Amino acid sequence: MQRMLSYIRKAIQDYDMIDTGDKIAVGLSGGKDSITLLMSLKALQRFYDKQFDLIAISINPGFDFFNSEFLKNTCENIGVEYVEEKTHIKEIVFDIRKEKNPCSLCANLRRGILNSVAIREGCNKIALGHNEDDVLETFFLNLLYGGSINTFAPKSYMDRSGITLIRPLIYAPEKSIKTFIKKHNIQVMPKCCPMDGVSKREDMKNLIYNLQKDIPSIKTNIYGAIKRSNIKGWNISEIQVEK
Repeated sequence: MQRMLSYIRKAIQDYDMIDTGDKIAVGLSGGKDSITLLMSLKALQRFYDKQFDLIAISINPGFDFFNSEFLKNTCENIGVEYVEEKTHIKEIVFDIRKEKNPCSLCANLRRGILNSVAIREGCNKIALGHNEDDVLETFFLNLLYGGSINTFAPKSYMDRSGITLIRPLIYAPEKSIKTFIKKHNIQVMPKCCPMDGVSKREDMKNLIYNLQKDIPSIKTNIYGAIKRSNIKGWNISEIQVEK
């Protein structure tokens, strides 16, 4: 836990993610990233100098094997309020629309519902479990498929909803998260997305893995370039000056 907390504290401090009085909703899917994020923020809450409230929100997409009881028990065990929002995302994306590339629509639907539920529950911030590898994969997706040099921001404010998105795990490598889960014998929910393992994001994961064989420092190099770039929200020196 100490190592995971060090990753999270550095990200929170670098990008000023948490303020006193915040009510933060953790988007809880039940996977390794969201559970690690929830447990780490709960641990941080006990000693962090800025007091904040924490709840977990799960968006149930409608798959039969989505185990909301498991998520509820996970939250109860660590003393976090749990909110489940049942939806028809599976029906819309796969049954009605029959999307051949469903990831974008599914993500947009989940994001919109999560924002609405967070507002309803009185939250001003949403914490998402994107890790260091997600940052790089999104960078490559935008570069190769969108023709832009971009990735998601560590912290971003949404004018329309008044919600601030934070991503405290951006410094945590996926490998470290897997080690944390295994070391502490933490149960996670099996992935319920039928596109798991066959998406464009998975292609980017494999691309980076193969490039790393010839360029072992490629992750460090690209991540460093992102932090030194003009990509919105990533320039630490600019954020510190604005304070």
